[in-house]
Amino acid sequence: MVAPEQVKLWIEEGLSGSSADVVGDGRHFEAVVICSDFAGKSMLEQHRMVYGGLGDKMDEIIHALSLRTYTPQQWNNQSS
Repeated sequence: MVAPEQVKLWIEEGLSGSSADVVGDGRHFEAVVICSDFAGKSMLEQHRMVYGGLGDKMDEIIHALSLRTYTPQQWNNQSS
């Protein structure tokens, strides 16, 4: 099984300039991903960017990944 910290690292490596917070049980994960490259993109496009960075790991290692994606501005606004 893979640790949430490893999934965090994979997301951040696969999506330059991103910051991720990941929790999970080794197969099922939930992630909050913040990236300025999400600006102007639909939620579907943002999720595809994250999945694209994970590549084959989504098929081979990660069984399920629930995503919440934000630009830094969206994150700051919702955190206030």
